[in-house]
Amino acid sequence: MTCMNLNYTKVKESYLFADIRRRIDAWLLEHPGKTILRLGIGDVTQPLTPAVIRAMHQAVEDQAHPESFHGYMPECGDPQLRSAIARWYQKRSIPVAADEVFVSSGASDELGDILHLFDRSLPAMIPEPAYPAYADASIMDGREIIFPDTVQENGFQPVPPEKEITALIYLCSPDNPTGAVCTRECLKQWVEYACRTDSVILFDAAYESFVCEDGIPRSIYEIKDAKRCAVEISSLSKTAGFTGTRCGYTVIPMDLIRDSMSLNAMWVRNRTTRTNGVSYILQKGALAVFSEEGQKEIQELHEVYRRNAQAFMKALDDAGLSYTGGKNSPYIWMKCPQGMDSWGTFDVLLKQAQIAATPGAGFGRSGEGWIRFSMFASDEDIREAGRRIVTLKNENYF
Repeated sequence: MTCMNLNYTKVKESYLFADIRRRIDAWLLEHPGKTILRLGIGDVTQPLTPAVIRAMHQAVEDQAHPESFHGYMPECGDPQLRSAIARWYQKRSIPVAADEVFVSSGASDELGDILHLFDRSLPAMIPEPAYPAYADASIMDGREIIFPDTVQENGFQPVPPEKEITALIYLCSPDNPTGAVCTRECLKQWVEYACRTDSVILFDAAYESFVCEDGIPRSIYEIKDAKRCAVEISSLSKTAGFTGTRCGYTVIPMDLIRDSMSLNAMWVRNRTTRTNGVSYILQKGALAVFSEEGQKEIQELHEVYRRNAQAFMKALDDAGLSYTGGKNSPYIWMKCPQGMDSWGTFDVLLKQAQIAATPGAGFGRSGEGWIRFSMFASDEDIREAGRRIVTLKNENYF
């Protein structure tokens, strides 16, 4: 009998982005003095906004005085922050209550931790290409995984399978890596499928704030009956630049019941057992994000990345290269040119143009033949990367 979780032997030896980092480091070791334009890992580059910084500074000062000092925070989140997030939904006519909101240290943590609510016999359904952590977390948890493919022909929108099964369904919109957004009709199909099969949708809304096109849902709860079948997990990492600060939130509706058990009540019990809450200082910074001033500032922040996407898409257009994403997303998903595979395209970009991107093969079988670029970079790096890609095309590398 083993005492170890043998499911860890079923995941790849290292994470996709660790592989990329190793390849870049090896190339730099052979080419001292060279620099890389990093459009691979989706890490933000713009600083936290003034409203957030002021709030966090004040929170640090609060911790210096007995009368304003805070120790443990409520495990499910500061009531002020939970209420502010609920009001933010309500302003968009989405009926979310404060006690349905749970403050977290970020979407990645929640996407793994939430699996504790479900029996391990429940399979995970992950439309690919997909963020690799979905599959890795499910494998580590000992789950069977079903991988429906998405295709370019319908804009990489996921479609429910014909065979109806009960599953945990991972959906992400705007999508990482393809940049695709689910239309209202697309999400309606998934909600109806989940309600028919007693499935639960784990809706990753980490990039919802980048949606700028009218009519595209930013929350799955814009869809009728979604509160009966969906958990929404979001993050301030990309919304407000919290990648290094770490704060997010999860919405679990009161109406979400399975086997006569309330997932909301189960998550309260889980959080009060397994966490000591997110720090006072970080939650005060997060609270500022949902202020009127904070919302104005983060829209200005997003404009930087939107301009980056527009400039990069123009370069790809000039080079005659095919891609999706960019309009409602900080990611651009480019079709590999001349029949190259994704790691081959990665190598050309790295070795010939000193651009780091993310090979589509790392996002699943149907990601092969594509490569992802992140727009979370400086304006100068994005424009220079665009110029270098046009040069690659002119020199017949592409």
